Amino acid sequence: MLGVKQTRVLLLNDMERQEHTLFRLEQGYELQFRLGPTLQGKNVHVHTNYPATGKKFNSSSFRLLEWINPSGREDDSDKYCKLDMEIAGSYQYYFGCGNQERTGSGYIVVDPVLRVGHERNILPLDCITVQTYLAKCLGPLDEWLDRLRVAKETGYNMIHFTPLQKLGVSRSCYSIADQLELNPDFSPPGKNYTWTDVGSLTEKLKKEWNLICITDVVYNHTAVDSKWIRLHPECGYNLVNSPHLKPAWFLDRALWHFSCAVADEKYSDGGVPALIENEKHVTMLLGLLWTEVFTELKLWEFLQVNVEKTVEQFRKILQSGDKPLGPELEKKPKLKIEQGFQYRRFSNTIDMQIALEIYGRHSNGPSSIQESCDWFKKRLEELNVECYEEMHSHHEKAINCIVETVRYDRLAAHGPQLGPVTRANPLVTRYFTFPFEDMSMEQEKQLLQNPNEACHLIAHNGWVMGDNPLKNFAEPGSNVYIRRELVCWGDSVKLRYGDKPEDCPYLWAHMKKYTEITAKHFSGVRLDNCHSTPIHVAEYMLAVAREHRPDLYVVAELFTGSEELDNVFVTKLGITSLIREAMSAGDSHEEGRLVFRFGGEPVGSFVQPNLRPFVPSVAHAMFLDVTHDNECPIQVRSVYDALPSSAIVSMACCATGSTRGYDELVPHQISVVKEERFYPKWNPNASSSSVGEVNLQTGIIAGKLALNKLHQYLAEKSFTQVYVDQLDEDTVAVTRHCPSTHQSVVCVSRTAFKNPETHQYREHLPPLYIPGKIEEVVLEARTMERNAESFVQDEKFINGMQKYTVEICQHLQLKDSVIVRCGTATTKDRNEFVEEILFEKLTPGSVIVFRVSLDPNSQNMVGFLRTQLSQFNRIYKSGNLTDRNVPGILKIALEFLMSKLTLAELNVLLFRCEAEEQEDGSGCYNIPSWMPLKYGGLQGLVSVLSEIRPKNDLGHPFCENLRQDDWLIDYVSTRLMKKSGALREVGKWFSSIFTYLKHIPRYLVPRYFDAIIVGAYATAIDAVFKQMSSFVQNGSTLVKLLALGSVQMCGVGRVPALPSLSPELEDVPVRLNAVTNKEEQCCVSIAAGLPHFSTGIFRCWGRDTFIALRGLMLLTGRYVEARNIILAFAGAMRHGLIPNLLGQGVAARYNCRDAVWWWLQCIQDYCSMVPDGKDILTCPVSRIYPTDDCEPQRPGTVDHDLPLYVVIQEVMQRHAQGIEFRERNAGPQIDQNMRDEGFNVEAKVNPETGFVYGGNRFNCGTWMDKMGESDKAHNKGVPATPRDGSAVEIVGLSKSAVRWLMMMNDNGHFPYSSVTIHRDGIEQALSYKEWNQKIQENFENMFYVSDDPADQNESHPDLVHKRSIYKDSYGASSPWCDYQLRPNFTIAMVVAPELFTVEKAWAALKIAEKKLLGSLGMKTLDPDDMVYCGFYDNALDNDNYYCAKGYNYHLGPEWIWPVGYFLRAKLYFAKKIGPETYNQTMNLVKNVLSRLYTHLERSPWKGLPELTNENGEYCHFSCKTQAWSIATVLDVLYDL
Repeated sequence: MLGVKQTRVLLLNDMERQEHTLFRLEQGYELQFRLGPTLQGKNVHVHTNYPATGKKFNSSSFRLLEWINPSGREDDSDKYCKLDMEIAGSYQYYFGCGNQERTGSGYIVVDPVLRVGHERNILPLDCITVQTYLAKCLGPLDEWLDRLRVAKETGYNMIHFTPLQKLGVSRSCYSIADQLELNPDFSPPGKNYTWTDVGSLTEKLKKEWNLICITDVVYNHTAVDSKWIRLHPECGYNLVNSPHLKPAWFLDRALWHFSCAVADEKYSDGGVPALIENEKHVTMLLGLLWTEVFTELKLWEFLQVNVEKTVEQFRKILQSGDKPLGPELEKKPKLKIEQGFQYRRFSNTIDMQIALEIYGRHSNGPSSIQESCDWFKKRLEELNVECYEEMHSHHEKAINCIVETVRYDRLAAHGPQLGPVTRANPLVTRYFTFPFEDMSMEQEKQLLQNPNEACHLIAHNGWVMGDNPLKNFAEPGSNVYIRRELVCWGDSVKLRYGDKPEDCPYLWAHMKKYTEITAKHFSGVRLDNCHSTPIHVAEYMLAVAREHRPDLYVVAELFTGSEELDNVFVTKLGITSLIREAMSAGDSHEEGRLVFRFGGEPVGSFVQPNLRPFVPSVAHAMFLDVTHDNECPIQVRSVYDALPSSAIVSMACCATGSTRGYDELVPHQISVVKEERFYPKWNPNASSSSVGEVNLQTGIIAGKLALNKLHQYLAEKSFTQVYVDQLDEDTVAVTRHCPSTHQSVVCVSRTAFKNPETHQYREHLPPLYIPGKIEEVVLEARTMERNAESFVQDEKFINGMQKYTVEICQHLQLKDSVIVRCGTATTKDRNEFVEEILFEKLTPGSVIVFRVSLDPNSQNMVGFLRTQLSQFNRIYKSGNLTDRNVPGILKIALEFLMSKLTLAELNVLLFRCEAEEQEDGSGCYNIPSWMPLKYGGLQGLVSVLSEIRPKNDLGHPFCENLRQDDWLIDYVSTRLMKKSGALREVGKWFSSIFTYLKHIPRYLVPRYFDAIIVGAYATAIDAVFKQMSSFVQNGSTLVKLLALGSVQMCGVGRVPALPSLSPELEDVPVRLNAVTNKEEQCCVSIAAGLPHFSTGIFRCWGRDTFIALRGLMLLTGRYVEARNIILAFAGAMRHGLIPNLLGQGVAARYNCRDAVWWWLQCIQDYCSMVPDGKDILTCPVSRIYPTDDCEPQRPGTVDHDLPLYVVIQEVMQRHAQGIEFRERNAGPQIDQNMRDEGFNVEAKVNPETGFVYGGNRFNCGTWMDKMGESDKAHNKGVPATPRDGSAVEIVGLSKSAVRWLMMMNDNGHFPYSSVTIHRDGIEQALSYKEWNQKIQENFENMFYVSDDPADQNESHPDLVHKRSIYKDSYGASSPWCDYQLRPNFTIAMVVAPELFTVEKAWAALKIAEKKLLGSLGMKTLDPDDMVYCGFYDNALDNDNYYCAKGYNYHLGPEWIWPVGYFLRAKLYFAKKIGPETYNQTMNLVKNVLSRLYTHLERSPWKGLPELTNENGEYCHFSCKTQAWSIATVLDVLYDL
C-alpha cells in the first residue's frame, strides 16, 4: 500500500482472556493497546515478552509498556501503548489493574518474511506452492538435484522434506532412530555426507532455484530402536517413572500372550482360529477376551484397598484413644481411596483423619469401637465395589476397541487385511516395548521387581480419536492405555519431557541440538503430530529455532476438531500456516467453499483504513490438494479429478501445494512406512514410457506448472479478492480480483469425483456470465487418455499412470478456444459490460482460465474516480487516470470548498434528522426492506458504512440498494444542490464525482461510494474542527466526538426558531427568504434532542438551551452564536422569566421557574470564558413584550431596545418582588392534561432565607416536568414531580447569579448593587451582598439531612430515610418530597460550591454514587424509594399510578445530563480533600467517561441519549441524542 504505515488497535477489557483467539500481524505493523470501557479510568499496566530494541527474545521475560497520550488530556479515550512488530514469532501480552497482576492476556503472532534468490526477494506467504517429498525416496544425496528438479520445473517454490535423520527399524519416515544423525542411506559407497552438505544443497535451492526448503521436526516420539533411549530410558514413560501405567502393561502383556495362543491355534476349537475371517469369529473372540484375559487379570485390585488390613489399622487408632482434630464438622468430608504411588494390588490407603471424623467421633468403649469398625468396613467394601465397577467400564471400552481394531485389520475391505494372527502381525499392536526374550507371564511380572529392567518397559506413542489435545494421554489421570483407546505406533516410544528441562535434562538437551541443526539448514519446519506434542515443549524448541533463524516458517496439521483449540496451538507456537486438504471435501461444492474459507476477501470489498481495530483472524492456510500421509485421490475419486481439483486449490488466496506423485498420477498412496522405491528424475527428453524419468508430458505436470505460475502471479499482483460460483454439481468457477487494477482471473473447473468412464455426467452446462471484457484465455486444459500401457507398479521407481496426460493451451484468444465459445456481449444497466460464455467441451477433468478487465469505458471511469479520490488517500494513486474533460468543480479540492461552509451549513451537510429534513420538504433516505437512515447528511451514511465496512458485509441491504440503481447516489447530491451558496457548490462536487461512479460496474459501486463518502466526511469533520476552539482542536477523540454534537444540535431550520435580534447588533447572520424574497435573520438555535425535539415550536426550550449552551457553544468557541441565543431569549423575557417552550417568541410558555436561572448562569459563563465577554452586558435586546400584558411587538423595534444588563436586573427585581400570574389562554388549548390550578405560576424569594421558591402541587416548574396523562391510573393532571417550594438546583443557580452580580457590581461591570421591593406601600432595598449572605447562611441548615437524629434544624425527622444527603427541595407542599434522594443537589455543588461543607458534600456524593450512578446516567430517584420505577414506557396505559403513560419519567430512569454535574462535583470536592481521594475520583470519572465514549462511538446517531432505563438498558422512548447530555459531558472534560 505505497508504504503506508499499518496500525492495528487492540482494545483491552477487564478479565478478557484471549488465548483461544488468533491475532496475526505482518512484520512492520504497529500494534496499539488501548483501554476498553471496562478499564478506562483504572491504573492499567500492560506487559509483553516482545523484546525491546536490541534485546533477545525470552519467553519468560516480560517488560512494562509505557502509555502514550497524544492529546495530553485526562480522559483515556486516546491513551495507548504500542509495539512495532518487526520480529516474527509468537508473543504474549498481559495486563493488570492496580495491585492485580493479571486481569487479561493473549498472544500476538507475527508472520515471518521468506526470501529467495541471490537478490533475497520476498516470497509472500500467499505465493507459496509447496511439494512434499519422502526424503528416503530421494536416494543418495548426489542424485537429489535431479529428483528435486521436478519441483522446480513444475513451478513449485517450496519443498517439504520428511525427516532426513537416520530412521528406525520400521523404516517409517517419522520413526527416527537418531535425531542428530543424517540418514546414512543418503551417502553412497565411498561418501559420508553430513548436515553441512544438506545445508549447502538447501542454500543452493534457495538462491539458484528460488526454492524454500522446510522439513519435519518430530518431538513427541523416537524409534523403539533408538540407541539413546536404551541409555536414557528416563526419557520415555516407563514402569519406574510412570507406575500408573502398570495395570495397562499387565493388560498389554496378557493380550500379547493371548495373541500368541491364537496364532498357535490354541483357541481354534473355541471358535477363534488364527485366520479371523468373519463376524462369528469376532463374536467368539469377544467372549474369550472376557474369560481368558480380563477376568483373569483382576486389574481392579490395583484400584482397591485391603479391607481387613485397613480396618485393623483403624481399630488400633480408636483403641489408642485418638480422636478427630477440632470440633465436629457440620458437613462431613467424603471418604475416598487414595491411590498408592507404586500402583501395587491392594496397596492403596485411606485418610485416617477423615475416617476418624466420620466414624470415630463417638467410640468410647469396646462395643462402640466395634460398631465404628463395622461401619468403616462396610464403607470400604462399597468403595472397593465402586473400583471394580470403574475398572469393569474400562474393560468394556478396551474390548470394544480391540474388537473394532480386529475388524478393520482383518475383515474390512478398505483395511490392510493382515491375514492370520502371527507374532509378526499380532491380534493388536503392543502398547509397550519389551526388549527381552520371550518368557511366561509369571516371569514377566518379576521384571517389575527390578528397576533396571522395568525402566526399559516403555509406552509406545500413537494418537487418540477425539481426545483433548492439551492433555497428555500418558500422564496420571488418563486412562487411554488401560482402555486401549490409543491408535498405537508400535515402532516408536512416547517421550516424557516433564514440565521443564530440569525434569529430563538429557531429553531436552538432545532435542535442542536436533532443533538447532534443523533451523540452521532449513527455512522452516513442519510440526509433526503437533496436536499431541506437549505444547510447552514445542514452545521451547521453536524459541530455540528462532534464535538461529528469526524468520522461521512454521507449518502444522492439527486434528483438534475445534478452531478454538487450533488457535491455542497457533498462538502459543507462532504457527505460520495450518495444513488444510482438498481431499477432506466430499464434493465440488465443499471444495469451492474451502477456497473461500481459507483466504481472501469478497470481490468488491471496501477499502479498510490503515488504522483500524485488530480483529481476530483465521489461521493462514496451506491448502493442499492432498497430503503425503493421506489416501490417494485417484483411488478415492478418479484420475480425471486430479487436474480440476488442483486448479480449484491453486485459485485459493493462501499457500497451496501437493505431494510428489500426485502430479505424476501415481494411483496409490506412497506409504511413509513401506515405500522404499525412488522418485523419478527430471528429463525433458524422456519418453512417455520411461518410469525412472518424468517431464512436462508426464501426468498433469504441464497443467500443474501453469497453475502454480498462475497462483504465484495472483498473489504477487495482489489479486486478494475471491468469489466462488457453483455452476452445477460438478463445476466450480473461482474468481480472483485485484482491487487496485480491477482485473480478474476466472478459473472454471469441471471436477470428476466419479470416473467419467463409468459415471454419466450432465451433457450441457449452463452459460457463464463474466462481467467485464475477456482479454485472453490464460489456459485451457483437459485430462486425456493416450496410447500407453496400463499401469504396472515399477519395482525401483515410484511411477504413475502413463495412460493419462494433459492437453493444454496457454494464452490464446477467446475465439480460438476449443472448450468454450463466446455468446452475446451485452451491456447491462448502461454501465455493466457482460460477456456470455458457452461451454462446448468442458468435459469432466477440464479447466479453463480467463483474464478479465473492465471494459474500456469502465476502466476510464474508475481511473478518473481514483484520481479524485487520491486527494483523500494515497492508495488511489495507483490505477488513476486524468480526465481531459473533467468538470470544473472537480478541479477544486473538496477541502477548499468545505472551508467556505459555516458550522450551520455543516449541520446540513453532516446531520439533519427525519423531521428536520421533512421541514425542508424531503426526508432521510429510506432503504426498502431495511430502514431509513438516521440523518439526511453524511453522518447517516457513515453510521451505516462504519458497521458494514469492517465485516465487508456486501450483502447488506444498503449495498444491495447501491448496486440496484443510483437512487441513493442522486439523493446525496440532489439534497445539497437544492441549497444555495457554498452548500450548493459542495453538492455540485458530489454530483460531478458521482457521474464517474454511475458508470462503473455495479459490483464496484459500494466500494467506491464508501470511499467518496468517507473522504468527504473526513474533510467535513476537519472543516468543523478548524472553526472550533483550541480546546476542541487539541482535544482527545472523546472531546472531538462530543464537539460534533454542537454541529449536530445547532442549526437553522426553514423557519428560524429564534425571534429576531436588535438591528443595532453586529454579526447577525441573514439570508434571503425564499417566499418573501426579503432578508431575514437566520440565527442558529439549539435543538433539545433528536429526533423528538428538532423542529417547529418543540425545537427550542429555554431550560434545555441554557443547560447545553456552555458545552455546545462556549467550550467549542461558537461565541457569536452563543451571544445571539442569549440575546434572543432575553428579548422574549416576560414576567421576569424566559420561556420554557420558546415557540419563536410569539407562542412562548412561561411555566418554568428554573430556565431563567440557567440563562443567567450562561451569561455569567459567557462573561468569564469569552474574550471581552463582558461586552455582552451592553448588547441591545429587542423586547417582544416590553410589558407583561402587551401583545408581541414586531421583532427588532428599536424603541424597545434595552441593554442586556437592564434585562438581567429586571429578572432579579421581579423575583425579589415576587412573580405571580396565570398563563395566557390557560386550558386544554395549551395543555390538555393540566388541571386549572396548574396554570397559576408563582416564583418568589423568601425574605428570611434568600431562597427562590414557587410552584404548586399541580404544576412542575423544573426540569423534572412530567405531567400525569392517564385516566386509567387516575394520575391525569397530577405532576409526578411538582418540586414546589425551593428546588435545590434553583437555590444553587440563584446563589451563583447573586454572587456574580455582587462581584460584577464591585468591579464596576454591573451598575446595580441591589433590588428594590415594594410591600405594603413600603419600598425596601435588598443588596446583592445581603441576598448572597442569606442564602449562604441558611442553605446547609435547611437542606442538609444530618447524620445526627437529634439535629434541631430538622423539621420533619419522621420523614428522613437517608442521612448525610442534601434534600431535593425545601418547603414542598408534600414535605416527604423534600427528603427524596435525587441527583439535583450536584448541580448546586458545581455552580455554588461555597454553599457546601467539604465533608458533608463528600458524604452526600458517596451516597449518590452508590445509589444513583448508573451505567451511563444518574437515576432520577433513589431506588430505595417506594415509588421508584426504572423503566420508562410512555405508551403503556394501565392502572399503575406511578408508571402509566410514562408517569415515572423522573422516578427512576437514568438521565445522562446530571452525570456531568455529578462528576464535576466529585472532582471539585475530591481536590479539596486531598491527592489520594482526587486520584481515586479521577479513576471513577474516566471509567464513566469511557462508558459514555463507547456508547457515543457505537451509536448510529453519534450522540448521547436523553435517558436510559434501569442499569443502562435501552429506552425506546428516549431521544437518541440529547443536547444537554452531550454538553454536560463536555463540561466534565473541560474541567479535567
